[in-house]
Amino acid sequence: MIDLTTTYLGLQLKNPLVPSSSPLMHDIDNLKRMEDAGAAAVVGHSLFEEQITRTSQVLDETLERGAYSYAEALTYFPEPSDYKIGPDGYLEHILKAKQAVKMPVIASLNGVSTSGWIEYAKKIQDAGADALELNVYYVPADLIQTSAQVEQMYVDLVRAVRASIRIPIAVKLSLYFSAVAHMAQRLEQAGANALVLFNRFYQPDIDLENLEVVPDLELSTSDLLRVRLRWIAILYGRIKADLAVTGGVHSAGDVLKAMMTGAKIAMMTSVLLHRGIDHLRVIQADLLKWMEDHEYASIQQMQGSMSQKAVPHPAAFERANYIRVLRSYRV
Repeated sequence: MIDLTTTYLGLQLKNPLVPSSSPLMHDIDNLKRMEDAGAAAVVGHSLFEEQITRTSQVLDETLERGAYSYAEALTYFPEPSDYKIGPDGYLEHILKAKQAVKMPVIASLNGVSTSGWIEYAKKIQDAGADALELNVYYVPADLIQTSAQVEQMYVDLVRAVRASIRIPIAVKLSLYFSAVAHMAQRLEQAGANALVLFNRFYQPDIDLENLEVVPDLELSTSDLLRVRLRWIAILYGRIKADLAVTGGVHSAGDVLKAMMTGAKIAMMTSVLLHRGIDHLRVIQADLLKWMEDHEYASIQQMQGSMSQKAVPHPAAFERANYIRVLRSYRV
């Protein structure tokens, strides 16, 4: 009997398949379908910092005033009418989700500051969430703000939330830190129980007909997985925090690669949006078949087996072997 179990954030999971935060999570029936299709846990849709603070007249005036002078940046904030539910509705949604499914439900907070986060982190915990994922979506566009200040902002945020709640905390980490490994260590020391690699910053596009900056959503592909595998492999065994892959997980092969480099779970969204929730069954069936064909008895047996610590040439993860790769290409 092949054992697919894994642990993440201190939670015992039946397999490493975890649907990540997406619009699918707004519907409780979707959560039930995910559980029935084989999901081991889910990360709920995000509660945005702007939702928490939107009742503030000061914030409303600031956004309205800024929309004219900095439209290329600030118009990405959703209008109040764009939010499906407010903060109180989000807490009720967490409560209903916990009543509807047996699998762990991980809540998600999306923002950049501690204002409001501490209070709602506590409320999310009280609503029954099994863990909390901090999704720090921040683009450091200030010319006078240093990289050290940006890093400290992340660390202070994690430390403040950690001090306020008991449930485990995961931090969705950006790829754009100049020293990813050092930043991972600092976040762990600040209280992060897990790191999720990596956040996807959705890039805007330009409408040439209307001359407007417009939001543009492109679903991920498996090509995005490589940089995540590289950093999971580098970090595995060097920090104690659990590691999770998000972005580019579309198949059983992607899940296997994530496990072998050292991830505890493989998160997915785009493939479920593209192929439907029931595609989880296909991924799990393919996962079991590969493990049976290659005589793997458990997920834990393979975790970290292709990490930097385990492979004969660990420098392949640190330096991308440009010469070797380029010479391997033939027109």
